[in-house]
Amino acid sequence: METNGTFLERTAGNKYFWFAAAAALSVITPNPAVGLALGLAIALTVGNPAQKETSAASKKLLQLSVILLGFGMRFDAVLKVGAASLWVTLISISATLAIGSALGKVFGIERRLAVLLSSGTAICGGSAIAAMAPAISASSVETGVAMAVIFLLNGIALFLFPPLGHLIGLTQEQFGFWAALAIHDTSSVVGAASIYGAAALAIGATVKLTRALWILPVSYLGARLAKSEAKAKFQWFLLGFLLAALVRSLTPQFGALWDAGSLAGKHMMTGTLFLIGGGLGRAELKKIGAKPLVMAAALWFIISCLSLAAVKLGFMPALAL
Repeated sequence: METNGTFLERTAGNKYFWFAAAAALSVITPNPAVGLALGLAIALTVGNPAQKETSAASKKLLQLSVILLGFGMRFDAVLKVGAASLWVTLISISATLAIGSALGKVFGIERRLAVLLSSGTAICGGSAIAAMAPAISASSVETGVAMAVIFLLNGIALFLFPPLGHLIGLTQEQFGFWAALAIHDTSSVVGAASIYGAAALAIGATVKLTRALWILPVSYLGARLAKSEAKAKFQWFLLGFLLAALVRSLTPQFGALWDAGSLAGKHMMTGTLFLIGGGLGRAELKKIGAKPLVMAAALWFIISCLSLAAVKLGFMPALAL
């Protein structure tokens, strides 16, 4: 007779269990923190032998979710916010890469790993690491460690930022801007901002996607400095987000339909975060190591404090959607 443990492990090893659970969560709640918490709990207790399949699916679902969120925004407002925040994201990314380089030397982190951790913090988490890794000829071990570290901190941010924003007394616009600059990955920026409110989500998603546009030039620069011929992949879902906003602006008579699409994107984010949480198991935690985690956490803390100070002191563009 099978033990409960064996039954649970076999269940969690079936990719269809993860997909069915993700679909059910997407229907039940638009709160992505719930999805991430459940995914993490299962991965850390039972494990996720289907991690390869769930990871691949989560990437595609994340992109689709972001595109659907575009239906909830006006194209002219998206361009306005994107243009207004372009110089801020450039300064933020430059500062993060510089501080990350310095911290890497302080903590004795191998240069390529320090670059991956800094890039993931500066631009957009795992996507930036995936683009930068081949550009600087990083090993699979370095890439895996960087992904695990950034993913762990990214998950913490989803739970930490909304209550902190309320405690500090940030407006929705301020929170959306802060989250877009201080949280690593698009998934957690959108997740945290959606928990905070509709205005926070609109600002956070737009500024975050503006920040993500720097993947190509930063990866290109990394390749040139590393004397590599590798090329970074363009994140096509960014165009999908803009196209969705454009469609809404051109066809306002279908506003109810586009609102439904945007709401579907919010719900889908819950299932997406569930699958992402399932990717952080015990094996991933073991290979992180103390130094990379401490270095990345220190960098994240510094950037979060600096960006929060900028927001509170009014050093942010006028963002309104």
